[in-house]
Amino acid sequence: MSAAKSNSRPKSTVRVAPLSGVYAVRHIPSSRNLLAWSRDLNAALNRHRFELETGSHANKDLLHDWKTDGPDTFVFEILDQLEGERPTFDNNLENLETLENLWLERLKLAPEQRYVWLPRR
Repeated sequence: MSAAKSNSRPKSTVRVAPLSGVYAVRHIPSSRNLLAWSRDLNAALNRHRFELETGSHANKDLLHDWKTDGPDTFVFEILDQLEGERPTFDNNLENLETLENLWLERLKLAPEQRYVWLPRR
């Protein structure tokens, strides 16, 4: 057996629980926002970015603004996250909905400042 093989160890993988919370996709020129919650914030933001880049996003108004003004006019951000809870299908659903409603109240977005979003929860 070669020295390289005898000294090699299997790589350990550390699984990190996904972050659950509320996020926003903001279109700076129009001040419009897509505000939503997710059990996996990074996956949700990556999905929105990917769907916008490929022209397959379900929200046609958001997609139109992306195509018209370009990706540099958007901000993808995590607004808040739940602390101390590992996400499951049931244990934090109510907390996520409450957190989203708190952010809706905090931001005081008029209807014309929001992209309508019916998430795939």
